[in-house]
Amino acid sequence: MDVALVGPTASGKSGVALSVVRAVRDSGPGPGGAAGTSSDVELVSVDSMAVYRGMDLGTTKPPPEVLAEVRYHLVDLVDPDEEFTVTRFQAAAREAVAGIAARGNRAVLVGGTGLYLRAVTDGLEFPGRFEGVAAELRAGLDARGPAGTPERAAAVAGLHDRLVVLDPVAASRIDTANERRLVRALEVTLGSGRPFSSFGPGLERYPPTPVALVGIRPDPAETDRRIGDRWTRMMDAGLLDEVRALATRPGGLSRTARQALGYRELLAHVEDGVPLATAMEDAVRRTRQFARRQWAWFRRDPRIEWVGPDEDPVAAVVARLDGRDGGNGRDGGNGRDGGNGRDGGNGRDGGNGRDGGNASTGRTGVPRPDPVR
Repeated sequence: MDVALVGPTASGKSGVALSVVRAVRDSGPGPGGAAGTSSDVELVSVDSMAVYRGMDLGTTKPPPEVLAEVRYHLVDLVDPDEEFTVTRFQAAAREAVAGIAARGNRAVLVGGTGLYLRAVTDGLEFPGRFEGVAAELRAGLDARGPAGTPERAAAVAGLHDRLVVLDPVAASRIDTANERRLVRALEVTLGSGRPFSSFGPGLERYPPTPVALVGIRPDPAETDRRIGDRWTRMMDAGLLDEVRALATRPGGLSRTARQALGYRELLAHVEDGVPLATAMEDAVRRTRQFARRQWAWFRRDPRIEWVGPDEDPVAAVVARLDGRDGGNGRDGGNGRDGGNGRDGGNGRDGGNGRDGGNASTGRTGVPRPDPVR
């Protein structure tokens, strides 16, 4: 059985996933009877920003020695000047998982981008793209002023007012200041002639899936501490130099890549002269806020088996890989008091990200025999 390991940023998911690979490798024969190897379990990154080449430190990608030890999929797929959509990720993930199955191995999907994960585990169907409509909407916002100005904020609020008239259901689900999601909802509504909300309910449903879902239940204070410590390590490792190099590359950075946690704030320092101390404070604060939105997103899913701070997440994942009950408890599983869960959608800045935070659940599970290419 394949497993998805989820949880907020800085919860230790990547370390747990690597320990799972090693534990399975050291446990003896794999499912085909051959001696266990590290390829018995292959890892699939579910991170909307780790797909970008050159964005390494800020996305905490696995280091070269880990990539040499295990098969790690969906990292470094495109250059950072490209717009990478959830539908592209869905296709790439289906192909990766199908390949893992064809090799007789099992997959552990690991990451915190909730919408991307559900695109794979739940077979979400997304509305199409209407680039002309989207470009017109963005041009209207740009004409009012740059991001962060009162004029721009007023224009974004005007988009929400417009959506209230065209699709009140969608408007009720989207924050009045969430520019990305408002543009997307209006793009689909105007471009398709159908209300954006009519492509749902999708995210409101949690259908059966053949992928076992295991979550690392966070301690908020410990998560905050780990985020601060991780930021210090990333800066010491050269994150600022990485951002400078990305800012000066010929192709620049796509809109999506520019929204990545930490990169957006350091780009404000590099390109706009925001004091470095202020940029770092903003990045830490935004990352902590994002971790809370991720928790709100994931805890709404009643299918997730949560591992508490005093439990062993490696043992829980290995048990589920073997088709056994992880025995890790289900406290907090449905998380109905955790907020509306919509802000964690793209795994970075709280919007639905790319091809549609609204989606319908057309198929369940990972269609291994016929991957989308």
